[in-house]
Amino acid sequence: MPNFPDITNQRFGRLVAIRILRRDRTGIHWLCACDCGQQSVTTASHLRRGHTRSCGCFRIDVVVNRSLRHGHSRPGAHSPTHQSWRAMQTRCDNPRGKCYELYGGRGIAVCDRWRVFENFLADMGERPEGLTLDRLDVEGNYEPGNCRWATVQEQNRNRRRRRAA
Repeated sequence: MPNFPDITNQRFGRLVAIRILRRDRTGIHWLCACDCGQQSVTTASHLRRGHTRSCGCFRIDVVVNRSLRHGHSRPGAHSPTHQSWRAMQTRCDNPRGKCYELYGGRGIAVCDRWRVFENFLADMGERPEGLTLDRLDVEGNYEPGNCRWATVQEQNRNRRRRRAA
């Protein structure tokens, strides 16, 4: 039997080698404890070469963190600020949207900077409870100098005048 390095109690990413489980033609299989509390089995060569770094929890964490850059859009739980941002985009960009004719259909647009939620959040801040997104100039676009968080009463006083038929 050839000699092999003993990796007991050595750390490989999130895994710590506990003990050898078996030897076969594919290599020496180790039982490992992961930082998340799970156990997994992998070969010594995968551990040493960095091919296996966790029980699988690392990949899940990477995917979750990639989709939660700002923490406002978890699946099924969008923040009020993110909901306002999405509604603004829909009003201006989606011809099938309920209010498109009153916004995008009239030429109201979202500035390029606010196409990215993080920029919108940096400019407007968190949406205060009881307030919604309002444009100061009702004929102007959604952009930093033309928007505020306003009450329903403030928005009702800031409406465009419609011509009588």
